[in-house]
Amino acid sequence: MKLTGGDVDAFLAKITPAARRRDAETLVDLLREVSGQEPAMWGTVIGFGSCHYRYPTGTEGDSPVIGLAPRKQACTLYLLDGIAAHREDLADLGPHSTGVGCLYLKDVGAVDRETLRRILVRSHGFVAAGGDGEYAQLTVTA
Repeated sequence: MKLTGGDVDAFLAKITPAARRRDAETLVDLLREVSGQEPAMWGTVIGFGSCHYRYPTGTEGDSPVIGLAPRKQACTLYLLDGIAAHREDLADLGPHSTGVGCLYLKDVGAVDRETLRRILVRSHGFVAAGGDGEYAQLTVTA
């Protein structure tokens, strides 16, 4: 992923449907609070902080420490410490689905906000402290 420097507010303004835009705005505010950083555009991902990753295969690159991709179907949260690290909290979160490192939320208003905040704080803190994720070595770069 590459930091593209696009305008986050302009990107948010174009998100459809309106409910997805509201969810994305809510998540940006929460991620700003959790990370202590301002959002930046990484293509179509809104990212907070940056880190370098390296997979066991040798593939490496740069990524936000924590990121959000508001897609038509759901808002995707990228958790570099992996979903398994949040198994207990996910049971209490409310409606969601997951991938290896992705948390998909179709309706942010339907999930437990404190549980979501705990997940985001833990994920961001793990990476910011220099922890290695379940599927990549991570090094914070900014």
